[in-house]
Amino acid sequence: MLKRPDDDTAFARRAALALAGVLLLCLTYISPACAAGDLPTYLPKITPADFFPGADRFGPPQGDPPIVPVYRGDQLQGFVFLNSDLANSVGYSGKPIHLLAGIDPKGVITGIKLVDHKEPIVLVGIPEARIVAAVNGLIGKDMKPVASGAEKPPQVDIVSGATVTVLVMGDSIVRAASKLIRSGRVGAVGGAAVAAALPPVIKTLDLEHSEVRDWESLVGDGSIRRLHLSVGDINDAFAKSGSATATQYPEPGEAGDTFVDLYVALVSAPTIGRSLLGDDGYRRLKDGLKPGQQAIIVAGNGPYSFKGSAYVRGGIFDRIEILQEGNSTRFRDRNHTRLGALDAVGAPEFREIGLFVTPPEFTLDPTLPWQVQLLVQRSLGGRDKAFLTFDLNYTLPDGYIRREQRAVTVPESAAPSTSQAKAAITPPAEVDEPLWMRIWRSSTVSIGITAFMLAALTGIFFFQNLLVRRPVLYTWVRRGYLAFVLVWLGWYANAQLSVVNVVTFINALVTGFRWEFFLAAPLIFILWAATAGGLLFWGRGPFCGWLCPFGALQELTNTAAKWLKVPQITVPWGLHERLWPIKYIIFLGLFGLSLYSVDMAERFAEVEPFKTAIILKFSRSWPFVAYAVALLVIGLFIERFFCRYLCPLGAALAIPGRMRTFEWLRRWQECGSPCQRCAKECPVQSIHPEGHINVNECIYCMHCQELYHDDHRCPHMIQVRLKREKFAAMSSPTMRSGGKGPATVITAGGKPVGVSPTVSPPPN
Repeated sequence: MLKRPDDDTAFARRAALALAGVLLLCLTYISPACAAGDLPTYLPKITPADFFPGADRFGPPQGDPPIVPVYRGDQLQGFVFLNSDLANSVGYSGKPIHLLAGIDPKGVITGIKLVDHKEPIVLVGIPEARIVAAVNGLIGKDMKPVASGAEKPPQVDIVSGATVTVLVMGDSIVRAASKLIRSGRVGAVGGAAVAAALPPVIKTLDLEHSEVRDWESLVGDGSIRRLHLSVGDINDAFAKSGSATATQYPEPGEAGDTFVDLYVALVSAPTIGRSLLGDDGYRRLKDGLKPGQQAIIVAGNGPYSFKGSAYVRGGIFDRIEILQEGNSTRFRDRNHTRLGALDAVGAPEFREIGLFVTPPEFTLDPTLPWQVQLLVQRSLGGRDKAFLTFDLNYTLPDGYIRREQRAVTVPESAAPSTSQAKAAITPPAEVDEPLWMRIWRSSTVSIGITAFMLAALTGIFFFQNLLVRRPVLYTWVRRGYLAFVLVWLGWYANAQLSVVNVVTFINALVTGFRWEFFLAAPLIFILWAATAGGLLFWGRGPFCGWLCPFGALQELTNTAAKWLKVPQITVPWGLHERLWPIKYIIFLGLFGLSLYSVDMAERFAEVEPFKTAIILKFSRSWPFVAYAVALLVIGLFIERFFCRYLCPLGAALAIPGRMRTFEWLRRWQECGSPCQRCAKECPVQSIHPEGHINVNECIYCMHCQELYHDDHRCPHMIQVRLKREKFAAMSSPTMRSGGKGPATVITAGGKPVGVSPTVSPPPN
């Protein structure tokens, strides 16, 4: 039933407060990572002397992406840039790693500072100092030969157990510096201005022309590229690396034996795709590719696997990386399809074949050269390992490329000399399209499924009375919904909200934010918006009771436990009521800690098992897994134990949830006095003995509403039914004829609730 406050002013004030809570919650997802492109945000965390000895001040940011000049007095020492502004820096966590780097006017790296990251292996595991020390190996490296192609990019020392994290950090610094140099903004290698003035020729992948070719012809023209490394090649490379320890553990076998034989092909090109996958396979691939995505086949023979084992443990292929124009990506298991054989005539048999689709956040231009970088690791007896990388360069043959001329507009003020010419090129419309729009368009299926889920949940809430009157149907609707939330929303889409989103809100206000980063995670944005709207209508119940994957996991496992006759523990009300504040204390502690250090707050936010149980699917070190499993085991005996007493996110949502404007859960006057049935059967004990529902604790499971309408379990409804039956009996011909019989006592839950006359048949 709806609340109708008598005081319109109070109602308006309350609605305004609720709206403010909605807006506040919508912003809570924003974290410092949202300001990834804002270099000045991170400058207060460093000093000029961190990058250039004797430097005493920063100048104003220059250009786009911005770089900041560093001075000693009035003398320019060099520049500071943010790696994520210029190159891909997404690590194992799926979030960017932000580093500030100094580079002098000659193109030499002078300093590196790690300013923000979300890498779980570093937050809770390997000391950050070891990671920073490895990346600092780039200090003093001259990037000018690397940018010009005269030298290979320098490699950082790998830290065992954090391979992906360290490689991403090192590569992003090298590629960002190379891009700055090639652009002419720092230590220009020449020719940049000339290239900018040339008339543009737009190259695209030709998707109209295709034919089926054999293996030999595809290898012959470069459609398929090969990297063959022998045992001798690997042993020689480790010997030249200068690592004396690595040379003590040579690869077994003869020098001429194959170590790895790798083949790579771009199968999103129609001819290559049809030839290697067959017509049916290419058609399925083409239908599944999103705009801008490319597909690559990697096939290998030899004792060394290009897949490795990390994709089994953590879902990431850490031995191969795709590189192009300063950006890089590693594939995850969701980007991979295993193939048994290739369809091309004459194709050899391979030990392993993988079909990889580029992730939405990485744009691979098939018309430009790119590389597959193979990471080769060698065990050094114990837990330590040595690493080397080998590049396989790939350039799509010209026959697969279509070229088009585009208009060029040259401003009248441009100087005639080539070195000073300026050309305003009319780009295709998609070039100027914001990244978040491309991400949303590429995620239309996931967005559509999420929107349908939320629409269905809204329908359940608005028409709850129709559903709860059918307890069997309602039970299966709820279980099915929770199962879908757990499997698809949680384990597949990884759309698990966290208290980290809330505790970083104050930091986002201080550092600033941009909406394009806020919108870069469509499902998280949609869920936060839906949760915020739900607070206005129903409090925290829609998220905690229906949309939280870990909450769904707890309830489903407890349901299975009840089916297996596992005894359930009812916490005494006095103790139960005193355990409620624990989650609020945890939340306030995390929030207060975030005012001092967001990174420290994120470490302590591991009190939430969400990352372990949902995001990483229990593929984590044993203490985290043991903690998550322990909570689930307790939940077999005490339903939703974590939700009741420990969840800081639930506490954070309960606070603004108090401002909800409507009350949808109905109660009878007899609820609590004398009837206690709802209070005793509430799954999370959110109903006080006196009958009222504590909205701070209610997960809106609607079990109490089932009882509210049940005229065989709810004493009030039983009385209503008895009166109705008595009236019907009194109106019957038998009663009108005066027939009487013994009274029958009606009970509910073992207690007498009413008396009904038994009508005897009339005498013969």
